[in-house]
Amino acid sequence: MVAISPQSEETNKRMIEAHGLTFDILWDQNNNVTRKFGITFSFPDYLVEVYKEMGNNFPETNQHDAWELPMPARYIIDQEGIIRYAEVNPDYKDRPEPGHTVAALKAI
Repeated sequence: MVAISPQSEETNKRMIEAHGLTFDILWDQNNNVTRKFGITFSFPDYLVEVYKEMGNNFPETNQHDAWELPMPARYIIDQEGIIRYAEVNPDYKDRPEPGHTVAALKAI
């Protein structure tokens, strides 16, 4: 299992250490992977201002000039590269339960 994040390698390393993660977080530099999956979105100008006011600076954190992020997604990809399970939701607050992913993995 790996996670893929638009956050820089340094930010990902801090995340692994802070949370005691036992899997790698790979840097999706410039959202190249998520763009191929068609799940990258750009922030409208009004939301950029809201996030800036809250102290968030995605271009700085991600070392990428664009104000964009991927939608939360989980995939199970087999050894032949075939996607066997996918769950994507444009609402970043609605994350899939880990048990759903584990159940899907066991069913394959």
